[in-house]
Amino acid sequence: MTQRLIQSMEILQLTLQQLEQRIDQELEQNPMLELLYEPSDESRESEFSGGTEIDYDTEEDAFSSEEHEPEIRFDHAGVSEEFSIADEFSQNYADTIDEAPVRSQNWIEEQESLRADIFANAESPGESLQEHLEQQLDWFELSEPLRNMARRIIYSLDSYGYFPYVWEDFLGENHTYEELELAREALALVQRLEPAGVGGKDLRDCLTLQIDPNSEYAEVIRVLIMFCLEDIAANRIPVAAKKIDFPLEIVQGAVAELRYFHPLPGTRFRKNTAPVVTPDLFVERLESGKYIVHLEEGRAPQLRVCKFYRDQMSKDDIDLETKSYIKQKIGSARWLLNAVAQRRETLLKVAQAIVDHQTDFFEKGQQALKPLKLQQIADAVGLHITTVSRACEEKWVSSPQQGVFPLRRLFSGQVATVDGEGTIANDVVRSKIQDIIDRENKKEPLSDDAIVKILESEGIQVARRTIVKYRQHLGISSSRGRRQWET
Repeated sequence: MTQRLIQSMEILQLTLQQLEQRIDQELEQNPMLELLYEPSDESRESEFSGGTEIDYDTEEDAFSSEEHEPEIRFDHAGVSEEFSIADEFSQNYADTIDEAPVRSQNWIEEQESLRADIFANAESPGESLQEHLEQQLDWFELSEPLRNMARRIIYSLDSYGYFPYVWEDFLGENHTYEELELAREALALVQRLEPAGVGGKDLRDCLTLQIDPNSEYAEVIRVLIMFCLEDIAANRIPVAAKKIDFPLEIVQGAVAELRYFHPLPGTRFRKNTAPVVTPDLFVERLESGKYIVHLEEGRAPQLRVCKFYRDQMSKDDIDLETKSYIKQKIGSARWLLNAVAQRRETLLKVAQAIVDHQTDFFEKGQQALKPLKLQQIADAVGLHITTVSRACEEKWVSSPQQGVFPLRRLFSGQVATVDGEGTIANDVVRSKIQDIIDRENKKEPLSDDAIVKILESEGIQVARRTIVKYRQHLGISSSRGRRQWET
C-alpha cells in the first residue's frame, strides 16, 4: 500500500477539526501551499449561510508547460484508482462535484438559531475541586499553620474527593503529637466545606458526612449506611428494614433521602476533557419536503499552489535540483487539494444516501428509524463498504429537527416482526422498551418476559435475552431494582 493511498484514506476519515489541523500542518511543511484567504468569522458565517464557494481549480493555478507535472488536482479518476487498489473504492468518481441547491431563508434562520443555542449552552471551563475548596478557606479566620495544613489535605484528596490516608503515611512516621492534632483539626475543617462528603476516607464515611443532623431520618440513615448499603443498592428495602429492625415506612423515607447523597463528590468538579463536537454535515429540509445535506466548509482554510513557485519552473536560471524539489512539492500540494476535494464529494454522496433512507427519522424522530447497514449504503452509492465506514467515522450531523448527533446513529440493526415478513430497527425496539418501562406500575414492575409479550402483541419478535441486553444498554435495572415497596 503506497504512502499516498494511506494518506488518502486518512483524509477521508478525518473530522472537520482534524482536517483543519492537517491543513495547518501541511502549510507549515510545504512552502508551495498558500492560503487563498484566511477564514474570518464573517467568511465562516457567510459560508454557513449559503455564501459562494471558492473554486480551487483557478486559471492561475494551472501548469502551462508540458514538461512539468500534469495538473492532477481534480483528477478524480486517479484518486479513485488509488482507493480501488486497497479495495476502498469500487469505481471511478464523477468529474464534477454536485452543487448544493440554494439554501432557503428558513434554513438560514434555523441554523443561526441552532448556533446561538450551541454557544449559549456551551459549558465554560470549570474550577477544580481543590480550587473550589481552597476558596472556602477564606470564609474562616484561621491560623497560618492550620490554613497550610488544610491546603495540604485539600491537595491530597483523590479524584473522588476522598482522603484515604492513615496519619502515619500522610504525616510521616516521626510526626509529633501537635502535628497530628493540627491535621485532625484541619481535616474536620475540610469536611465542613462544600460539596458535602469531601474528606471522607471511604464511601461509608463520605455518605455519613452528608447526613443532615436536623433530618428526622438522620439516625436511621446512619445505621443504613453502616449495615445495609448493599441491600439498598439492590433495592432490597424490606430486607434492610428487617435487618435493622425499623418499620418499612421509616426505612423507605430514609432511603429516599439517602438517594440524594453524592457517593463521589469530587467527580462533579472534574475538568471536562471531552472534545468539542463540530458538525461536519448539515441537513436542510426543502419546501418540497426533501432533505439535502451540506458540508460545513467555511471553517477550513482555502488553499492553492503558490504562483511564485509555479513561475520558477519556467525560468532557465533555476538549477535542476531546485526544479526537482519544487516539482515534488507542487505535486504533493496538488495531491492534497485533490484528496480534500475527493473527501468532500465522498462525504456528500454517502451522507445524502443515508439521509434519503432515513427521511422519516428527521420527520418523526427515533421511533421512525429504519434498519440500515453499511452495505446497503455502499451498494446505493457504488463504493466499497470500508470506504463508507471511513466516511462515517466520527462524523457529526446537525439538523434543526433532531439536533446534533453522530452520523453512525442513523445505522441500525434489525429484529423481525412476528409475522416474519418485516423488520424493525434495533433502536426503535430500545425506544419501545424504554417507553414500556416508563409507563409501568412501579409497585409491580414488568419482568423481562412480560416485556417480551407486550412487544409480541405489537408485532415485534424479540427474545428475552435481547430484552436484557437492551435494558442494560439503556441503564435500566431489573424489575426487582425498579420496584417501589409498599408500606
